[in-house]
Amino acid sequence: MRSGGLSIRVPGDKSITQRALILGAMADGESRIAGALRGADPLATGRALAALGVEIDGLDAGEDQVVRIAGCGLRSWRSPSGTLDLENSGTGVRLLAGALAAQPLTAVLAGDESLSRRPMGRITGPLRRMGASIRYLERPGVLPFQIVGGGLNGIRHEGRVASAQVKSAILFAGVGGGVGVEVREPRRSRDHSERMLEGMGVEVVEGAAAEGWLVRVPEPPPRLSPLQMQVPGDFSSAAFFLAWAALVGCGDLLQLEAVGVNPTRTGLLPALARMGADVRVLGRRSEGGEAVGDLVVGGDGSALHAVTVGEDEIPGMVDEVPILAVLAARAEGVSRISGAGELRVKESDRLAALATNLRRIGVAVEEFDDGLEVEGTDAPLTGVVESFHDHRIAMAFGILGATPGCNIRIDDPGTTDVSFPGFWDLLGRVRTWWESMGHGTWRPGPGKRQPRSVAQDARASAVAGSAGCTVVAIDGSAGSGKSTTAAAVAGQLGYRHLDSGALYRAVTLGLLDADLAMAVETVTPADLEALDIAIEWRDAAMAVRMRGVRVPEEALRAARVTSEVSAVSALAPVREHLLELQRAAADGPGLVAEGRDMGTVVFPDAAVKIYLDAHPRERARRRIRQRGGSAGAAEIEEEARRLKDRDERDSSRSLAPLARAGDAVLLDTTHMDPRAQMEAVIRLVRSVEPSP
Repeated sequence: MRSGGLSIRVPGDKSITQRALILGAMADGESRIAGALRGADPLATGRALAALGVEIDGLDAGEDQVVRIAGCGLRSWRSPSGTLDLENSGTGVRLLAGALAAQPLTAVLAGDESLSRRPMGRITGPLRRMGASIRYLERPGVLPFQIVGGGLNGIRHEGRVASAQVKSAILFAGVGGGVGVEVREPRRSRDHSERMLEGMGVEVVEGAAAEGWLVRVPEPPPRLSPLQMQVPGDFSSAAFFLAWAALVGCGDLLQLEAVGVNPTRTGLLPALARMGADVRVLGRRSEGGEAVGDLVVGGDGSALHAVTVGEDEIPGMVDEVPILAVLAARAEGVSRISGAGELRVKESDRLAALATNLRRIGVAVEEFDDGLEVEGTDAPLTGVVESFHDHRIAMAFGILGATPGCNIRIDDPGTTDVSFPGFWDLLGRVRTWWESMGHGTWRPGPGKRQPRSVAQDARASAVAGSAGCTVVAIDGSAGSGKSTTAAAVAGQLGYRHLDSGALYRAVTLGLLDADLAMAVETVTPADLEALDIAIEWRDAAMAVRMRGVRVPEEALRAARVTSEVSAVSALAPVREHLLELQRAAADGPGLVAEGRDMGTVVFPDAAVKIYLDAHPRERARRRIRQRGGSAGAAEIEEEARRLKDRDERDSSRSLAPLARAGDAVLLDTTHMDPRAQMEAVIRLVRSVEPSP
């Protein structure tokens, strides 16, 4: 690396971490996993395994902590006492289903709203044929479903698409059940499971076959040896910074250390080379059966060229298509991506998400059933991007927004924590380094606008002040959709989103940590000042800081905070302390503020006031679904009773009672889905927004 260069590391590989957790839990003895990813997906998988009786230590610690898994054998798990909530982890739920199929137990697998839309039939079909009993609990083909495992038969499975998740689920079921399995794919998919199983003592036979690729486990062993491994950096995460380096032309000044370069994962590299950004792999070595190397981007920083990527290449770069489409937006000519229909059933419909967002920021794109055509441009690109709760969509457009000539904001930047905790901090570090080298601006051709540096853009935003800020105040009862609607509206309009509940939760957490919760009625202004509660804005996204440290979302949502926050938020000193902090958030083009007194107390002069409500039973059903529970009639009635009691208490309290402002629009969301709620609010905002 040349003088003045920067060397960075990306988090551990998500695919490898997920497999290591599950296979380590099936092993006989203690597995030790170094460098495991601590993203939301592996954490969800770890919690599910813990609910199955598996002892896992160190997963909730820093990434330098070794994860220890106390495996007790292939069929040693126990039936969980509740639902296994995999949140948004498609890899976790599908691989775990394969492992559960061999276990003599009953379990229910569920996920969040996004994961509950993703098809599960390609997994459950072959597992049923092997002998597992699987019953969908709400809608056919999607989560949640119940699985009763044990007593499996061998299988020969032919997949219509190359899918490492389907293949791995079958392999895990076969190994766990002690039966031979065979999987034939039209093309070779990533082979992390095969490599890991071989390292644990399993004979895996694989190779080219007629019209595809064949993987067999003919005779699974009676036990798996524990894992001792170092998880390499995730190539899919590294790809975002390789793309950034190619876009700004920093060449080999930026080096990514210890990245996994498994040949089934690096299909993006040949495409980058054809675009004019040749990535070099330095210090290639093998760690734990996986190829590892340090990556730098070659090329002279000249314009990228359009590229054509077809069906044969997609399996090796399926997770990198979003960043490839973003690169195509800045390449000369029209890039074509085909054979990528699999992307429609990822965390989002990624093809639709890419097309929608590229058009939104000014890029010409045509969408097909299995791909995209993207016409590159060097014009300034601006706009608010909708992540669709998909980490790779958010990161891809975040990378584009971090290049000269772009002013792009992401509606939900926090979604990147699924696979890349600290993504925005690392991106900010890289941008700051590059600007310190004197490269904050580019030199466009004649007649083109000179883009500003990152620092100049930040200063321009700060000067805008609060004048002309359109404030949208959204109040309403619990479970009416305030938070979801407010976040969606803010993202769509490019406004800030003020989550007042997060502030009250932060105060509650601080009081609990200071041992003041048992006497909250005696809380003084000095106690509150000592907490040093502040709002941190990253473009339009809000985070809460306490005593100078950012408070993690999981800490704000902890059970002990939830049980006390209602009492704390009813205290006059607390509400007075937070009032001006909330009002100061009204900066920039607009603010969407949601809570219970936004339109009556905090922003009585808001341009738009909306009060959301819904029938108690509908609100109860939503709350139960959020918690991953079963929404039976009895459960719904009991939850509805609790909500009505809470509404009555909140409406009758003397300080900042739950009430609809006299000039607020009442919006009944009983029969509205989240999108309909968002659109209704946006129509009201559009009616009062000043003309450009």
